[in-house]
Amino acid sequence: MTIYKPKPRGSVIAALDVGSSKIACFIGRVVDDTGAFEVLGVGHRPSLGVKSGVVVDLDQAEEAIRHAVHAAEKMAAPEVKGYPLREVIANVSGVHIRSEGHSVDVQINGHDITDNDVLRALAHAQERAAGPDTDLIHTIPTFFRVDGHDGIRDPRGMYAEEMHVEIHLVAGERSALRNLATSIERSHLDVTACCMSAYASGLASLVDDEMDLGCTVIDIGAGLTSFAVFHGGYMIHCDAIPVGGKHVTSDIARVLVTSVADAERLKILYGSAIASHTDESDMIDVPVLGENERSKPNLIPRALLIGIIQPRFEEIFEIIRQKLTDTGLGKIIGRRVVITGGASQTPGLRELAQHVLDKQVRLGRPIRLSGLPDAVSGPAFSTAAGLLAYASEHTGEMPAEIMARVRPESFVQRAKIWLRENW
Repeated sequence: MTIYKPKPRGSVIAALDVGSSKIACFIGRVVDDTGAFEVLGVGHRPSLGVKSGVVVDLDQAEEAIRHAVHAAEKMAAPEVKGYPLREVIANVSGVHIRSEGHSVDVQINGHDITDNDVLRALAHAQERAAGPDTDLIHTIPTFFRVDGHDGIRDPRGMYAEEMHVEIHLVAGERSALRNLATSIERSHLDVTACCMSAYASGLASLVDDEMDLGCTVIDIGAGLTSFAVFHGGYMIHCDAIPVGGKHVTSDIARVLVTSVADAERLKILYGSAIASHTDESDMIDVPVLGENERSKPNLIPRALLIGIIQPRFEEIFEIIRQKLTDTGLGKIIGRRVVITGGASQTPGLRELAQHVLDKQVRLGRPIRLSGLPDAVSGPAFSTAAGLLAYASEHTGEMPAEIMARVRPESFVQRAKIWLRENW
């Protein structure tokens, strides 16, 4: 159920994925009234000023964002007039994200349920979740009961005495969100909406049955691993841990006493999350840190490299398994897991995840977005692709008389006011 108006046909949508290893920008155009879109331009650059999903250097982040957006604009320019780009939807990530559920009962008193009634329930939940140092990112109605009857996806138009709503709220630390907004706004861009990274990845990589029956999306990035649980067609829980692919690279560099760049190369060329019977006999050459010229190779068995990689990924999945257990969602979570993100392409990672999580695991890529260039159609770009899907439904304006009843859903409005006053 959505209470937003989809963007009209021909609208241009831009998505900005601000990650720890790369910053990607996708520009799409809505092609029909259902919200389907085509990709017109893509751009991505190595990330600067971002650590574990949080902006730590405004100037560097601004520069990287500007270059990624410019590359996407240049590719899309022949198809679209009215550039430069002004509005984007951005991802939000970090361990500061908080996910919680609330239940609200609304008295209908025999009339038909309207948008106002649903939004009244959302406003009550938002008031309970409001904190002095946090701002809301998502307010998602996940379950409706009307006069004791369950299984209702959209109650609007139904006559009832009482409506019960289960609502999933996602909030983030205000200072971290403001820093993200500032780095984007300083690039002369206007943030129109925001979406949690794992939520966007799920929108891009899950099929409808996975969303309905229960599935967990694990987005393994460079500095952060975020995950989201879907059930009944909605995201019902999300969280993140500050461990990702860069930590695997750091482990390799530290243990093998080599540079971070060489460690990354070794991980990509020879790395695996699962050992094989040939690893002891396969030898790889490891450049020694600080030595520019070597008289002889420094050979180690591939098994040693895998012995460094595997424990770190096991740690990631074990922490996620425990966090999922702690949610108390139990059987609702389902036995399906989709792993995505740049680090998910490590050979053997799917098999390792199946072993640790004891679930069915597949690799996720942006299957809902057609026409992507091959270079950006892999798991590393699931979040950027999902942001377009989210934007096509969630950036339309709602009637002013309805919006006035609801507390601003995200930090965007607050950030805009602050930026206008201070820049």
